[in-house]
Amino acid sequence: MQPRSWPLPHSLSPPAALTAPAWDCCLEQSLSASHHRPMALGYESLPGLTCHAPACRHRGRLHPEGSALGSCTEAAGRPWQTTVQPAGELGSLATMMKSRWVQVLLSLAVLSFLIHFLTCSNAPMEEKPSPVHILILSSWRSGSSFTGQIFSQHPSVFYLMEPAWHVWVAMYQNSAKVLQMAVRDLVRSVFLCDMSVFDVYMSTQKKKSDLFKWETSRALCSPPACDSFSRNDIITAGNCRTVCGKYPFSKVEEACKTYSHVAIKEVRFFDLKVLYSLFTDPSLNLKVIHLVRDPRAVFRSRENTVVDLKRDSDIVLGSQKMEGEMGPYNTMQEICKSHVEIYKAGRQAIPSFLKDRYLLVRYEDIVRDPLAKAAQMYRFAELHFTPELQKWVHNITHGKGQGGNAFEIGSRDALSVSEAWRKTLPFQKIEKVQNACKDAMDLLGYRLVHSEEEQKNLSLDLLFGQNSSE
Repeated sequence: MQPRSWPLPHSLSPPAALTAPAWDCCLEQSLSASHHRPMALGYESLPGLTCHAPACRHRGRLHPEGSALGSCTEAAGRPWQTTVQPAGELGSLATMMKSRWVQVLLSLAVLSFLIHFLTCSNAPMEEKPSPVHILILSSWRSGSSFTGQIFSQHPSVFYLMEPAWHVWVAMYQNSAKVLQMAVRDLVRSVFLCDMSVFDVYMSTQKKKSDLFKWETSRALCSPPACDSFSRNDIITAGNCRTVCGKYPFSKVEEACKTYSHVAIKEVRFFDLKVLYSLFTDPSLNLKVIHLVRDPRAVFRSRENTVVDLKRDSDIVLGSQKMEGEMGPYNTMQEICKSHVEIYKAGRQAIPSFLKDRYLLVRYEDIVRDPLAKAAQMYRFAELHFTPELQKWVHNITHGKGQGGNAFEIGSRDALSVSEAWRKTLPFQKIEKVQNACKDAMDLLGYRLVHSEEEQKNLSLDLLFGQNSSE
């Protein structure tokens, strides 16, 4: 019977014992066998297999009876020969080849995965920008509500006005110094949009409208906290209060988490060192705007809100209380002292972690050039000053109002209002305020007046220049 020829698979490699010429001869020829299906030459072969080696000009005969793998060797005048193992069942050989291909494919798949994984792990990943946390640090009647609105009306900012009011209401028996730690912890939680911190200070059945001055936050008057306005609208507190108070308290946290900036206006810190742990907290990106105002203007404004501020004043004074004629001046002395401490910690003995994270702003500088100071604060806070906001800042500071409602922000002649104390405050009171706050006034750039004539001479500039902290 003539032997049939079958092509060899090209994926096979020669057994280690075969020399290259012997293997090549088998690749170049066909396999002959009595079987009628192809047979792969590996460590086993068919009986009666003939191998031609044209490169050696010899013809070799593979011995059918060999039971162990032999080797092709070249001898002078002798053919290439090898001894091969008899073939097993064709099914087992097919299974063996299939198994080998499966192993190869699996190996390639694993290698491909590893290459992809290593490439991805080394490639730069686009991370979501970290939220910016802005604390407007000030005292009562210092223009802080207006400054807070500059941030609140920005469409990228979630803003709350004096959330620590809830701490002082719940723990009014304590001094301001004792309460600072509780206030700090609450502020941190708000910055992280964890509003469960209010559970300690508010009713379990609380609504969004139970939050102090919630309506001053544009973020709580627009989606997702309220559907009546757009997030890009300039929203007044009066309009918001009318239609947005019915929503559940859970909307506060939900809204907070959708903003890139969280801003808080707070008047209940008296020492910047209390906040050092927040500056070094890796979960926060804290920036402080320290807002101050001429103590004489603050005193005049406080006189118009004595009843509203009585509880706060008692906590500020501690054991001294507000008794007697000197009570209001004692309160001013504590407030001015706190501004000195905060300024020194932020500007003079500045720790490395405060670099570029503390900005001193005088209210008088804002009302003299609102657009320039708003732009400075926005740059500090990494915010864009949009044309719409520029128009709003200009309009709200160049109105005709005189600020009749102490706790409402509306269009007014801001420059005229800021100097109203020079026309209405008795000089005797001015002297007492200056005595209580002289150190702060010298440090922050406020000129003392030594007579009623100087007080009422509006051409006399009572502001010294300030070096920019940017």
